This record gives sequence, structure tokens and C-alpha cells, in this order.
Amino acid sequence: MDFAYSPTSAALRETLLTFMDECVYPAEPVYRQQLADSGDPHFFPPVMEELKREARARGLWNLFLPHKTQWTEGLSNLDYAPLAEILGRSHIASQALNCSAPDTGNMELLTMFGTEEQQKQWLQPLLEGEIRSCFAMTEPAVASSDARNIQCSIVRDGDEYVINGHKWWISGAGDARCKIAIVMGKTDPDGPTYRQQSMVLVPLDTPGVTLVRSLTVMGYQDQEGHCEITFENVRVPVTNLLGEEGGGFAIAQARLGPGRIHHCMRSLGAAERALELLCQRVTSRVAFGGPLSEQGQIQRWIADARIEIDQARLYTLYTAWLMDTQGNKAARTQISGIKVIAPNVALRVLDHAIQAFGAAGLGPDTPLPSMYAHQRTLRFADGPDEVHRRSIARAELNAQTSA
Repeated sequence: MDFAYSPTSAALRETLLTFMDECVYPAEPVYRQQLADSGDPHFFPPVMEELKREARARGLWNLFLPHKTQWTEGLSNLDYAPLAEILGRSHIASQALNCSAPDTGNMELLTMFGTEEQQKQWLQPLLEGEIRSCFAMTEPAVASSDARNIQCSIVRDGDEYVINGHKWWISGAGDARCKIAIVMGKTDPDGPTYRQQSMVLVPLDTPGVTLVRSLTVMGYQDQEGHCEITFENVRVPVTNLLGEEGGGFAIAQARLGPGRIHHCMRSLGAAERALELLCQRVTSRVAFGGPLSEQGQIQRWIADARIEIDQARLYTLYTAWLMDTQGNKAARTQISGIKVIAPNVALRVLDHAIQAFGAAGLGPDTPLPSMYAHQRTLRFADGPDEVHRRSIARAELNAQTSA
């Protein structure tokens, strides 16, 4: 196992670090101000288009793609992981590079399972950053961490599918640029357990699609929105089926593997930025006769943060290497492991950084409260901690008792 950056990854990393310093960090307050001045929480700040143009000009576009395209030769999970970590330092960086969820996962699905027509109509404008997309799986009436519970109905009627269901926490749907949803529902509720679900492409302007509300995340209203959506007798052509009928569960699993790597590395980027802010604060703040950095408790926070971030990074890089060399299935236990540890590490570092800032750590003058809220959601997104721990425990019990 060699976790040294490949020449491609190393070069992109240096370019990205420069882009962050020269463009992204200075754009953060501009982005916030443009959003606030608009009076619309889902307004698209014009500064983002400036960042996107600059990112493309620097060769920083669609870096998440594992296959060769006009923008990149394609990056392995191990190559992309350190880049995702850098992107995690800013809430606007991923979108600037067209590397933000849920679009990345949706583009991968369209690449793997989309027909030529579906790719022309939806994948191409997504790759160009002209539109956005959402992934509609989670439902309020059932425990959606078990995809077998999904109740959304997809019934064939001649040359159309009729969709009826209630979804929520559909990230990205609040943005006016979001044009297409990948909807997961049941086409065969009485079929074999893992062949009941299918996925269909549903344009958001289809009659019967209603955006009920955009949900806040611990009080924060995200620009892209996390929406509650109802589907009432929504009709789409059968040609909008993604993959094959009954393939929805397998497709969902294909979508989640790389996405979890991306989430975890972005979490570690957030943790690194929080640690930087913590260190800056405690070296400049004086209390009880000296800088806070001289306090033993503060030094323990800093030491623990460095240890835990580095441990989580190595675990994540190992998982990325395993996925690249042996496939997503072989790495499923490790994928669950990093999905548990990375957000929890980030939350601990963020909590200590907030504590170090005192009351200022709760206010709007640092990114810490927003970062904390978003890292807390990742303990649910792509499967809650408890489900991943259950998977890890089952794999370990099987390994220990099968001999």
C-alpha cells in the first residue's frame, strides 16, 4: 500500500490549493452577501459562476469522474481523495468545480446506467454545470435507512410510469437550476426483496410534482435546499427508467460507495479548517494571565485533533486504495467504517473550536456553527452511524465465527 500522491493528483492538489487561496476563500463573504441581499434563500449568487469559469480555466472541473473525459483523464478514488479533502474546507468549493453532491452521484449513475438519450438530455448539461439534479429516496413515513421500506409507488400504465409518493430531505431541489430528480420507488412490491425497487428520471416541472417546503438544517437554510416533495399521479415515459426494472437497490449501492469516500474526505477538510481556526484563536486570546494555548486542556484538544484527523485520513485512504484495487464490494466494511469515523472526528474538532472561541463560536462571524450543523447531518446521510456499525459488526462476527 502506497499512499503517496500520484504525479497527477499532486499536480492537481497544488493547483487546487492555489485556487482556494486566490479565489474560493475570498469569495466566501461575497457569496454570503449576495445570497443575503437577494432575499431568497435559494438564490444563485453570481460569484459562483465566476468561480466556475475560473475553475474550468485552471483544469479543475469534474475531477470526481473516474473515467477519461474532455476535462480529465479520470481519477481513481485514491487520487481524488486528497482533492475532496481540500474542497471540504469551504462550503462553496465543491460546486465551483462541479464536484458537489448530489450531482456527482447522479452523474455517475447516468454514466453507468443511462441510455444514450438520457445521457444526452441530462448527463451532458450536468457535466457542463448548466443544470443541477437531486436524488429522491428518503421518505418521512418510513425508516429509509432500510431501502426495503420505501413506499413510493411506480406503476406502469402503457408507455408511461405513474408515480405516487412522499419524499423529504431531497438535497438540491430548492435551487431553480435543479431540473431532474432520480426517484426511487417500488415497481414490484410483491417481488423478491431486493428486486422490488426501481429508479426513474422525473423532470421537476412534470405535473403532479410539488415542492412542499425546504427544510432547514439545525436552523440553517441552505442555498440548494433540502426539500419535502410529493408526487401525485406523476406520469413519465417508460424510457425514463434508469437501468432495468427491479434494479433500483443495486443501483443505489453503486451510487453510495464513491460518494461516501467523497463525504469522508470533505469531513476531514472541514476538521482541518476547524483546527486551524482553533489554533489561531488560542494563540491570540489571553485569559488568566496568558494565551489560551498555554492551557493544558487546550493543548490536549489540539493534540487529540491532530491524532484523530490523521488516523481517519489514513483509514479513508486505505479504503480508497482497497476500492481501486479490489472493488467497492470488497471494501464495503471499510466504507462503513470511514463513514462512521470521519464525521464524528470532524464534529469533535469543531466542538472544541467553538468552545475555544467562546460565545463568538456560536455566532455568524466564523464558519464553525454552519460547519457543525452540516457535519452533524452526515451522521444520517448515506446511512446513519447505527446501520454502518451494524454492518461492520455482522462482518466481524461472520469472520470470527466462520472458521
